[in-house]
Amino acid sequence: MESKYATLAKPYFVEAINNLKSWIMINSIYDEKTVSKEQPFGLGVEKALKYIADLAIKDGFKVDRCDNYCTEISVGEGDLIAVYAHADVVPVSTSWQHQPFGATEENGAIYGRGTSDDKGPAMAAYYALKLLRDHHMIEGYKVTLVIGGNEESGSRCLEHYFNVLKRPYPKYGFTPDGQFPLIYGEKGICNYVHHIDEKIEGLSSIEAGLASNSVIDIAKATLEKTDGLMEALQEFKSKNPEIRFEIENNNVIFYGKAAHGSTPKLGINAGLYLLKFLGTYLNNDLLSHLSESYFDGEGHNINQYYESKELHGTTYNVGIINYRDNYFQMVVNFRYPENVEVNQVIENLKQLNLGTITIESESAPLLIDPDSEMVKTLHQVYQEETGDYETPIVTIGGGTYAKESRNTLAFGSAFPNNDDRIHDADEKITIKDFTTSIAIYARAIDALGRLK
Repeated sequence: MESKYATLAKPYFVEAINNLKSWIMINSIYDEKTVSKEQPFGLGVEKALKYIADLAIKDGFKVDRCDNYCTEISVGEGDLIAVYAHADVVPVSTSWQHQPFGATEENGAIYGRGTSDDKGPAMAAYYALKLLRDHHMIEGYKVTLVIGGNEESGSRCLEHYFNVLKRPYPKYGFTPDGQFPLIYGEKGICNYVHHIDEKIEGLSSIEAGLASNSVIDIAKATLEKTDGLMEALQEFKSKNPEIRFEIENNNVIFYGKAAHGSTPKLGINAGLYLLKFLGTYLNNDLLSHLSESYFDGEGHNINQYYESKELHGTTYNVGIINYRDNYFQMVVNFRYPENVEVNQVIENLKQLNLGTITIESESAPLLIDPDSEMVKTLHQVYQEETGDYETPIVTIGGGTYAKESRNTLAFGSAFPNNDDRIHDADEKITIKDFTTSIAIYARAIDALGRLK
């Protein structure tokens, strides 16, 4: 039988879907060129944050723009229940079949960058809050829905929110930026960079990757010579049939498959394949060594694989490779369990003679007691709303806003066995999953608000 939350959510579906589509049409990739005090993450992100703020103001919520780092939407008084979502999205590759910001509805799904990560879940959480407010179900507690603008590239939004604006941490919180039933643990994440300041003979430039937390799907090299290039590429292709390539004058372009940086084995890293090819074609041992070191994606080849019972094994995703003006740079997105000492790993890597290595950013692992009241309550909410009593709660390699707050975990909105193509081309969310999430999140907020 349908729950009361599912029944109450139905009248909001059409409006929620239309507003989600309009939000998806805003290109909210971080844009350094348009960063300013008024728009700290660029013009597109500011437009997306303003869009949800304007919607909430129109609907009668209290709204705070938080120095334009976030949009905070709030209602009620008392103990704080918080929901953290984000409006920024990862960059777009050229291999989409649907318009990345077209919000195309097809076969029961909406396609577009941000549909599942994280505008779709954020909009579902917004309508969950609206449902509860409209039906006078928020009593004795306060709810804030915080939409950030920098989750995909450092979470400076929530850093500003908590550390500069001094906003309170919640009694209970969740972020709709993971998977159902819920995530009670997340690996630590460290971005580190290999720097090599030397001329690579025969090579003018490399451009590969746009974000450290995505598998490189397009990699381009400009060569100083092309003698025997086609023959070399054809031989390479015969041994590596999974990769595609093109030649444009002195440019060689490799095409792989994007994937989330926490699961590099699910992608095909065009950048690493390009380094592997160039190492042979240019007779450069360093490029070959770099490619081989990270090709397995788990750290076995560099003797830096670690694992734990709760958070499982390490992953190493090469997300960005650049070479220009005799300077090579490669960014690695390293994810690790709670038993790893990051500085020791970096020291071990320095012994491999792969250039200078510097740490760019780091966030520690997160583990919440799976027997805590918050975990048990949210798990029960998911089970009773969906009828799914079989799928277990999990830990993940991905990183969410849960690490930035306290008493907070990732709760949905990806459903079991669904491929929403997060961080990949043709990202999508099904209409069914989106609308079901509204009821789940309404019930979750209500249940957490009642916990003593």
